[in-house]
Amino acid sequence: MDRGIRYTIKSMPEDERPREKLIKHGAGSLSNVELLAIILKTGSRHASALEISRELLSSYSSGINALVDISVEELSKIKGIGPSKASGVLAAVELGKRVLISEEIRHKINSPTDVSNYLMRYMGDLKKEHFNIVMLDNKNQIIEVHNVSVGSLNSAIVHPREVFKNAVRRSSASIILAHNHPSGSTNPSKEDISITKRLVECGELMGIKVLDHIIVGKNEYFSFKEQRII
Repeated sequence: MDRGIRYTIKSMPEDERPREKLIKHGAGSLSNVELLAIILKTGSRHASALEISRELLSSYSSGINALVDISVEELSKIKGIGPSKASGVLAAVELGKRVLISEEIRHKINSPTDVSNYLMRYMGDLKKEHFNIVMLDNKNQIIEVHNVSVGSLNSAIVHPREVFKNAVRRSSASIILAHNHPSGSTNPSKEDISITKRLVECGELMGIKVLDHIIVGKNEYFSFKEQRII
């Protein structure tokens, strides 16, 4: 093959172009590379959007799952992807996650296992520590899952004001605390226990009960309620 010839998406037969395939056959007919190429929209001077997409996905051993917890800076290291395209990719990934969450948001929580299975799908593979709250109505149905902070837990980051602000705004009857351990271990630290007890006390004062604190690991969880810590 002549390396001086650059093949573009426009040079492909029309029925093989990602956008045309999507219109004709639906999004489900496209590969991950083709879907990503549509999000990128255009290539660079040296590679088509398809080629850039293929390189991006092959750069990570986990393939498309790497996009769950990747930064603009990391994406921008891929040749042909700048901050603008990286932002578009992350926006599409986040939108997809929110669609999935909205589908499950009607679910009723009856036990720590219910909420833990729900959370492990979204937090089990995160590379950084995320602290979330699951807001529930008076029927124990999920109203919303809100991210409070990203980073190692400490009393400065997980401040009661930030935890309960959105719970009050959404008229939550109760909340469940949740954070992940990227190491995979679900053993609570002294800081985890201290923060939990502090938030339980604040919740009692505000009339918003803290039902549980779930630590999410790799396919496992730790429930403060099950272990009778709260």
